[in-house]
Amino acid sequence: MRFVTFSRDRAIRAASILAASLLLRAAPAVACSICRCGDPTFSALGKDGFAARGLQLALDGERFDKQEGPSDGEAEDLVENRVTALVSYGFSERFTLYARVPFSHRHFQELDEGAVANAFKTNGLADPEIYGQARLWASGLGSLGRRSSLSLLGGVKTALGDNDATIHGERADEHAQPGTGSTDVFGGLAFLYLFDKRSAFFSSGQYRHTGDNDLGYRYGSSALLNAAYERKLSGRIDGVLELNFRHAQKDRVDAAGGLGENTGGSVLYLTPRLLVDAGHGVVLRAAAQIPIARDLNGAQKERVVLNVGASFLFGGH
Repeated sequence: MRFVTFSRDRAIRAASILAASLLLRAAPAVACSICRCGDPTFSALGKDGFAARGLQLALDGERFDKQEGPSDGEAEDLVENRVTALVSYGFSERFTLYARVPFSHRHFQELDEGAVANAFKTNGLADPEIYGQARLWASGLGSLGRRSSLSLLGGVKTALGDNDATIHGERADEHAQPGTGSTDVFGGLAFLYLFDKRSAFFSSGQYRHTGDNDLGYRYGSSALLNAAYERKLSGRIDGVLELNFRHAQKDRVDAAGGLGENTGGSVLYLTPRLLVDAGHGVVLRAAAQIPIARDLNGAQKERVVLNVGASFLFGGH
C-alpha cells in the first residue's frame, strides 16, 4: 500500500482528530508494562516506511493490562493507555531518521488475594526514542523497484520521561511511573522482500540493552524477533499477518542486584493487521497481538494487545 501526498493543513486536522479519538479509546488488552513486542517502524509505517523520502507521521493508540504476582496472593495490576507519535524523515532511500514520543496514562492497583488494597492513577510523558536506519544492501531495480533490502537500525531510548510521580507525598511504584528514568540503547537488522506487486515479506531482529535509573532499578534487557507477510486484498485494503517474539531478562529491582521474581520471560504473539487507504493521504490501521505461546517467570498474565492508528506522508517516494 502506498501513502499519498496531501496538504499539511489537512494532515494536521486529521492528526488532531485521531489523537483525540485514541485518547478516549478503551479497548481491553494485556501486555508487559515496559517491553513492547513487534517492530515499531513496520507497525506504524508499513513496508513503505523503509524507503520513503521526506516527512512521515504516524499516531497510535494502545491499551495494555498486566498483572504481576499470584491471583490468590499479593499482586500488582497495571492498566496503561498510551498514545505514541512517530515522526520520520527520509533523507534518501538509504537513510531515515525517526523519533517516537509516547504519552502514558496508568491505572495501578495493589491486590491482596484478588481484593484491591490500594489504587491510584499517574499521567505523563513516557520515554522518547531517537533512532536511525541505514540501508546496507538492496537487490537491483526491476518492475517492482528494489526487490529486496537489508537495513541496519540503531538508537537511544532517552530518560526524558516522567519518573518522579508521587502518591500522597510518596514515590509511586516503579511500574506506575510513566517513564523508566533510564537511558537504553538498541540496535538491529530489518529485511524486506517483494514477491510481486501484491505481496511482500518483512522480518527484523532487535536487541535492547537497558540502563539503571537513579534508584538502581533496571528493567530487563530484551531481544525482539518479528516476521510478517503482507498481501493486498483490494485496491484500498492490505492484510498483514505477523509473528512477534520477545524474550526479556528479569528486572533488577535495586542497586544491590535483587531480581524481580515475577518479571521477564518469553512470549510469542500472532498478529493480524488491517491497513485501509482512507483517501486524502490517510492510511488507517488496526491490529491485535494474540499470545500463542508463553514462558514467563513467576506469576504473570499476558493477554491480547489491541492497537489502532493512522499514518500520513508529507512527501513523495
